[in-house]
Amino acid sequence: MKKLDTLLLHPADQITEIIHRIYKAGMTTTSGGNISIRDNDGNIWVTPSAVDKGSLRREDIVCVKRDGTVEGKHKPSSEYPLQKAIYEVRTDLKSVIHAHPPALVFFSIVRQIPDTNVIPQARIICGPIGYAEYSIPGGEELGRKISAEFSKGFNAVIMENHGTVIGGTDLKDAYIRFETLEFAARTIIGSHEIGKPVFLSDEEIEDFESKVPADMPEMKEVSYSPDELMIRSEISKLVRRACDQGLMISSYGTVSVRWKGEDFLITPRNVPRWEMGLEDIIQIKSGKREPGKLPSRAVTIHQEIYRLNQQVNSIITSQTPNIMAFGISNIKLDVRTIPESWIFLQDIPIIPFGVQFSKQHEVSGAISIETPAVIIQNDSAIITGNSLLQTFDRLEVAEFSAKSLIMSKPLGKLIPIDNRHIEDLRIKFLGGH
Repeated sequence: MKKLDTLLLHPADQITEIIHRIYKAGMTTTSGGNISIRDNDGNIWVTPSAVDKGSLRREDIVCVKRDGTVEGKHKPSSEYPLQKAIYEVRTDLKSVIHAHPPALVFFSIVRQIPDTNVIPQARIICGPIGYAEYSIPGGEELGRKISAEFSKGFNAVIMENHGTVIGGTDLKDAYIRFETLEFAARTIIGSHEIGKPVFLSDEEIEDFESKVPADMPEMKEVSYSPDELMIRSEISKLVRRACDQGLMISSYGTVSVRWKGEDFLITPRNVPRWEMGLEDIIQIKSGKREPGKLPSRAVTIHQEIYRLNQQVNSIITSQTPNIMAFGISNIKLDVRTIPESWIFLQDIPIIPFGVQFSKQHEVSGAISIETPAVIIQNDSAIITGNSLLQTFDRLEVAEFSAKSLIMSKPLGKLIPIDNRHIEDLRIKFLGGH
């Protein structure tokens, strides 16, 4: 059965779904943050004041009618004036999210703006970021300062010593921008712990986008065998799990599984990862795509990896904040931390930015039995495995290892497992290869 698109839900249901996702991801607190939707009649649906964000229900959402009357059993959020002020200067926006996610608060209290040119997709989704000077929460002055930034065309604004506010053409658009900006901020902060982030120029991003391969031709007919349907189910479940565990964000992440020979199934583009269902997965057969669907832009590099590496039966391309902290600072992710990390990953090379489209052989050729994972500068990590579960496990281990290294940095220099112990691990777990 076709899944119900989030945007077809009642505004109150949309808001409760997204606020629960934000709360579970640790991007707001019980009392912090608010969300609103402006409907086609000009009414504003908004989260209530002083109600637990972790247990909001549709009946808790407040509707402020166009004439100013309020419907609902609670008072509207104390930041309703801020939300209203943004809608007054931006008729194109239909949803606003305000929250205090930790990384963006970090930027707000040091009074800096995160540079979204750290990763192409962050720049494309978030655009340039505005900055509003401090004003007391809940007041009209704050609304004036924030709306003044939105009137300049910004869709995301850092609030000095406060947090962030994000606008979107709908709630899904606002949430994807919000989540992507927090991811970029976390990645930048992590990179400062281990080195220094390297940012891309606008020209580098434009050149990168111009090299995206053309879409594959469509196959004329498609059939779905039981084993193919089982793979779809596995991919869908693992993608949602990755989102829940912070290993994938709504706007980025590709999963594929080899089906038969060099034929495989892969996730689509332009579908929020946490909404992905079985019907969204795309079959790639004999170099052609399933009719009427657009696969991930990483489809050709996945195809090349399968072609050159018969031991690979699954691939995950993702951006995780700690792995990418190494990717944007061009610092080697040394997994000689604990035995499990090295056994699962061995050495992880860093590949120059842009080659995944212009020189795909440099990526596919770097993958081997001894090198199941690579990091592409300012872009992503590519993890491979014999099965989807093994690939997912390796992604988890890589992210945990990266996080441990970043967290240990203030304590002192990494003391890796020495070569003698590495050789013992190689003999015992990898058969001496």
